[in-house]
Amino acid sequence: MVAAITAGAHAEHGMNSLTILPEIAHQHVSFEDGLVLDCGTRIGRLDIAFRTYGRLNQARTNAVLVCHALTGDQYVAEIHPVTGKPGWWDSVAGPGLPIDTDRYFVICANVLGGCMGSTGPLSPHDEGSGCWGTDFPPITIRDMVRAQKRLIDHLGIGRLFAVIGGSMGGMQALEWAALYPDAVFAAVPIATASYHSAQNIAFHEVGRQAIFADPDWQEGRYWQTGRAPARGLAVARMCAHITYVSEQALTRKFGRRLQQAPKSSQEAIRLFGDMFEVQSYLHHQGSAFVRRFDANSYVTITRAMDYFDLAEEHGGDLADAFRGTRTRFCLVSFSSDWLFPTEESRAIVRALNRVAANVSFVEIATDRGHDAFLLDERDFHRTLAGFLGGCAEHANL
Repeated sequence: MVAAITAGAHAEHGMNSLTILPEIAHQHVSFEDGLVLDCGTRIGRLDIAFRTYGRLNQARTNAVLVCHALTGDQYVAEIHPVTGKPGWWDSVAGPGLPIDTDRYFVICANVLGGCMGSTGPLSPHDEGSGCWGTDFPPITIRDMVRAQKRLIDHLGIGRLFAVIGGSMGGMQALEWAALYPDAVFAAVPIATASYHSAQNIAFHEVGRQAIFADPDWQEGRYWQTGRAPARGLAVARMCAHITYVSEQALTRKFGRRLQQAPKSSQEAIRLFGDMFEVQSYLHHQGSAFVRRFDANSYVTITRAMDYFDLAEEHGGDLADAFRGTRTRFCLVSFSSDWLFPTEESRAIVRALNRVAANVSFVEIATDRGHDAFLLDERDFHRTLAGFLGGCAEHANL
């Protein structure tokens, strides 16, 4: 049974999450038969929050699924309802842009485990005892993709023209191509890898431990106290954000310049007086993040990324994930990305070449690091627009 609804999932079930995150009426669809996860647990009710841009053509062949990264959400190309800021990819998706909403019907869903309307730790527990919290079952990238497939089927789309995503979104794009090859005409995995490296797992663990060390964590049941582990979550965000940028970019933007510490940082003023601009920048990143993200969701999603290993899902051979595929691939990496370095994209390309897949690859020269795919990188934008345009001609769009 499926019912399309627009009210916020938390409000609909009488939960007061105002002390955790603002209550937002997210557009979403509900699947009352739930979803069986890789861990064997069945979620009794599955909510998928999503946004769409552009129009689906009569043949239903122009749909592009955009998969968001760890800290992203479904608000790709519009003002975000919590932050009031432009969509996270509004320089890429929109009329006349590389993902042209005058030509394509663009869909983006908040991932399973998220906190912007899709089923996750803040959602009502199946047993009716408040929200899931730390009882939310472990999920995988493949679970996220299976949930998205339910949405795509609900929208009546048999085959996606393209699946596109950066970072964790790139992991989803790879999983889509492997799990549903006949449902994906083209795939664009950006700044990603076929598995999460030991170094990346280590960074995630530091962030999770920062959350757990916050006194307001309350063993993950902070929602019962009306508080959230904001300090720990902010530190986790600060730690992660360092990995998203390059040393060159930080030096160019901030160097060793000092600025007066904000009055809210009384302890910093007492100990050090002025603070470095880069410190202030990280503090801002942390404080802004906690206003729009849930700590349990952060723990859940980072663990899903850590579990990801596409080769392991296919007997240890990455090429077997794509054997017989007819999907067209375009892999994109960035020269200064040390979180997902170019060699990891090349490894995917080599696996695709081994099965004679249609694949192109480009490394964009930039000093902006991993987050370059979110920024105004003209060469990347030209690459994406060119690939999609060429695929559109072959697909007769």
